[in-house]
Amino acid sequence: MTKTYTIVALKGDGIGPEVTEATIKVLEAVEKKSNFKLDILYGEAGAHCIPQYGTNLPQETLELIKNSNACLKGPMTTPEEAGAPVSVAVTLRRIFNLYANVRPCRTYPNVNSIKPNIDLVVVRENTEGLYSGAEALLTPGVGIALRIITKEASLKVAEFAFKLAMQRKKHLTYIHKGNILRITDGIFKDAVKEIQTKYPEVEVDDLHIDAATMQLIKQPEKYDVMVTTNLFGDIISDEAAQVTGSLGLAAGANIGENYGMFEPVHGSAPKYTNMNRVNPIATIMAGVMMLDYLGEKTAAKIIENAILNVLEEGKVRTHDLGGQAKGTEITDAIVAKI
Repeated sequence: MTKTYTIVALKGDGIGPEVTEATIKVLEAVEKKSNFKLDILYGEAGAHCIPQYGTNLPQETLELIKNSNACLKGPMTTPEEAGAPVSVAVTLRRIFNLYANVRPCRTYPNVNSIKPNIDLVVVRENTEGLYSGAEALLTPGVGIALRIITKEASLKVAEFAFKLAMQRKKHLTYIHKGNILRITDGIFKDAVKEIQTKYPEVEVDDLHIDAATMQLIKQPEKYDVMVTTNLFGDIISDEAAQVTGSLGLAAGANIGENYGMFEPVHGSAPKYTNMNRVNPIATIMAGVMMLDYLGEKTAAKIIENAILNVLEEGKVRTHDLGGQAKGTEITDAIVAKI
């Protein structure tokens, strides 16, 4: 019997529509070779919605998402003015308690990277920390932001990271700044140590965030699963993506107990809107992670192998990879391999 999955696609802002459309083209190509059907519904979300709806995530879109199996989210612009809506990603993470942000970073064929053998995953707590958005202006020129860390959220993300480490090389590094942030990072560290007792096979080491940023440049090949709090995870996963060659290749999954949302790591790059210049592979890899999450691992592997084959051949290379190819050209090359 053919399975059907309802997927909500949010095209987003800037380059969002083109990379999302590229991903759907690839998903539709693999669907034809597989025993499942994707019912793709489109929802409006992003900064372009604010003038019409007063929000970047209209209620109609939210209802679509609530009745779907997963969400493919294109990059979106988040206004930086005080009082503007928080990012769509942050909103969805909170509503669906998508507590684990998973960002694989690996070297790819024919892509320049600092080292040739990097293969790590950053697992970032996704619902609290400085991204709680609890800020206040005490007096003009004096503002505060609350870094909220809870045992419950720390235990959840630690458990997720240890389970992932068991599936990989059984090596986990937890990242913090406990020598300065003794209470908040103390809670996070204690949670990791509590979960560690359940996974004695996993080798565990800890690293301060400032040292982690240095080690990702110096010896990234040493690391496998890295788990940390929200802001630290955002920073080091972007760094790791660039260390492995390009943000244009980096995808992320946002996973909770009952739902998953998948997106590229990079932003909406408004200056490249409608130029057909941007590498769609990050968003396509988000689609790969989505298929894997849904249990369609064979289809996920087919797309991943197609991407690897295109990169290995090196004939079609977008600007970020040192070539001149258009986004649609690399998409078509991947579809041809499928």
